Amino acid sequence: MSNKNKFQPGEIVNLGETGEEVTIMKFQYVPKMKKYTYVIKEKPSTFYFEEELTKI
Repeated sequence: MSNKNKFQPGEIVNLGETGEEVTIMKFQYVPKMKKYTYVIKEKPSTFYFEEELTKI
């Protein structure tokens, strides 16, 4: 598995559960899960995994 994240802060992506366009605010790598998590500007109290977001 590559340790490169798919999305960068400021990038606009689709949120899988609703299909709405959201903006990436920040990301963090979680070593134990070997995944990146993302915080979006529209819902800053919730984090999402890469699998829940798609490029526009």
